[in-house]
Amino acid sequence: MPLAAAIGFATASLSLCGSLYMLAAGPVTRRFFARTLAEPENFPPVTIFKPLHGAHANLYEDLASFVEQNYPAAIQFVFGVHGVDDDAIAVVTELRECYPAADVTLVIESTAHGTNPKISNLMNMAPWAKHSVFVLSDSDINVRPDFLKNVAGALQPPGTGAVTVCYAGWTEGGGIWARMAALDIDTRFLPNAAMGISLGLAHPCFGSAIALTRETYDRIGGFATFKDVLADDYELGRAVRGLGLTVSVPPMLVEHDFHEARLAEVWAHELRWARTIRTVDPLGHLGSALTHPLPWALLAYFCLGFNLFVSGLVVAALLSRMALKWHIDRIIARSSGPLWLLPLRDLMSFGVYLGSLFGRSVQWQDLRLHVEREGTLSGS
Repeated sequence: MPLAAAIGFATASLSLCGSLYMLAAGPVTRRFFARTLAEPENFPPVTIFKPLHGAHANLYEDLASFVEQNYPAAIQFVFGVHGVDDDAIAVVTELRECYPAADVTLVIESTAHGTNPKISNLMNMAPWAKHSVFVLSDSDINVRPDFLKNVAGALQPPGTGAVTVCYAGWTEGGGIWARMAALDIDTRFLPNAAMGISLGLAHPCFGSAIALTRETYDRIGGFATFKDVLADDYELGRAVRGLGLTVSVPPMLVEHDFHEARLAEVWAHELRWARTIRTVDPLGHLGSALTHPLPWALLAYFCLGFNLFVSGLVVAALLSRMALKWHIDRIIARSSGPLWLLPLRDLMSFGVYLGSLFGRSVQWQDLRLHVEREGTLSGS
């Protein structure tokens, strides 16, 4: 068999399997988020950690969503930056002025504790924590007023060591690249996460939001345990499970606020995420090839030429992706983006996937870092 034909049949098979996967992912994801949230038996006081680096366009609104919680217990907010010239300081100052009753601590500390900049920031913030439950959340996350109540309920069942939360993509007034980034989160990350968890193939812990008790935090060795690893959120979850505890993923969503203005920004972020997944779960990363039915169908078309079978694969890939988007739009109760953008997004996602298969360097904030095989970071 000629090489082109062999490649064509292989890519056609990947496309067909990918389309079937997409058709299954929609209903599974809807069932995942249709589960009942646990009601909290009590409301412990909470410290929310927000490591900051710069001020994106909606930073104030994102931080304010955490302050505006319907939670009948004390909440402390600990914000951290690495230097006095960080633009996020002005946003925290404004937040203090608008919410004078809020318990806000701003930690400005340049001490570096390892190669992971977020964990280094959190290590500087940790001594200021007052309360018995810790919630860690990235700066670009926006939450609903019942967020803390639902997290508290998920954390309280016996044997639960931590809670993590899935996220949808969101952009308020963003341009085309921010919309592309949000669309990929909604129509690829979200169903992949729900499918992986539902099938018992994935054991995630997402930086969007992680909650754990101070006792569990101390038992895993604190933030210092993760100061030199790339996938700090994943490794935190693995450390919790190493204690014989579970990491709960309740049926709720927070929103990741995208604000990228250039293709290079989206590419760097997504390549870092993809290489992170490749590092912590190489088999799962390889299996995610099935989530790209359209590019595989187009490659089959290129190798095999025009025929009804390959043309049908292209149509099937487009329809299966549209069907998945339909399910996702009902889960998040809004449109994840225009349909015409979906094929372009799929081609870009395939490019990121191919790029993630090669190389071990990542761009993180202002740093260029190298990922070692065991997942640790070093300067590059």
